[in-house]
Amino acid sequence: MEKIKKRLLVIEDDQKILSVLKDYLTYFGYDVVTASDGLQGLEEIKKDYDLVITDISMPYVSGIGIISVFKQNHPDTPIIAITGYGYHPEKLPHGKKADHVIHKPFKMQELRETIENLI
Repeated sequence: MEKIKKRLLVIEDDQKILSVLKDYLTYFGYDVVTASDGLQGLEEIKKDYDLVITDISMPYVSGIGIISVFKQNHPDTPIIAITGYGYHPEKLPHGKKADHVIHKPFKMQELRETIENLI
């Protein structure tokens, strides 16, 4: 019996990081859908994902905006925020908090272990 792939949405405006994340996560058996900015990420709101990974600082719609909209529409979908800046979820209202924050630069193994713990 074939294992069902977990479906991930990765939203990142840095194309190099986005490409590396997609390749890495695909290698480990995830079905990865990508969006290169917050607007493209919001277009995916009607679809179901097992987990969302979003950068915080992006043009058009920030990661905080992505988190807020996804949590309203899919409250049980875990979200990982990745950031190179200070993102302090404890200072945000409940609906705008990611389930986990990873600070750039990070090790890919840390990301993979976090995903495995959340889904």
